Amino acid sequence: MSGGGAAGTDDPMPERRAVLCVYTPALCDDLVRMWRKSFEFGVGITDPHPLAEQVAYFEREVLAKNEVRVAFRDGRLVGFVAASPDSVTQLHVRVGFHRLGIGSALLDWAKRQSGGSLWLYTFARNKVAQAFYEHHGFRVVARGFEPTWQLDDIRYQWFAPQPA
Repeated sequence: MSGGGAAGTDDPMPERRAVLCVYTPALCDDLVRMWRKSFEFGVGITDPHPLAEQVAYFEREVLAKNEVRVAFRDGRLVGFVAASPDSVTQLHVRVGFHRLGIGSALLDWAKRQSGGSLWLYTFARNKVAQAFYEHHGFRVVARGFEPTWQLDDIRYQWFAPQPA
């Protein structure tokens, strides 16, 4: 699932945009802690897994199968996206930094590096993520159940606009 802030900018200083960078291993601990807090905030549950388990999952599954970009603002890690040419596996924005264009910038990067379409999942209870993805052109294609978290989920699909 992906979290993320809604589009739009309530930023009083829009010139202070997030800067996107390639992920480096030195960011792992900060990224995983931010990811966990963002997930818990968006989904409304506490992650019971030990932090070391989530770090191992990130390294084994997320990094191994995706390109990862991180977003910095004023020198602080404020978001990340993990995506392949076909899908967005993770997209999270640091709690307190939503609605500043960070999630939009990360998603725009994923769209640019895609093969012209992307799919992703989000949890049905994460209404903010649903609104964000729908605002960015994603459409619901399936509803299901995620067994690990025991939560309903939604599969979204996006297609690049075709030239006229």
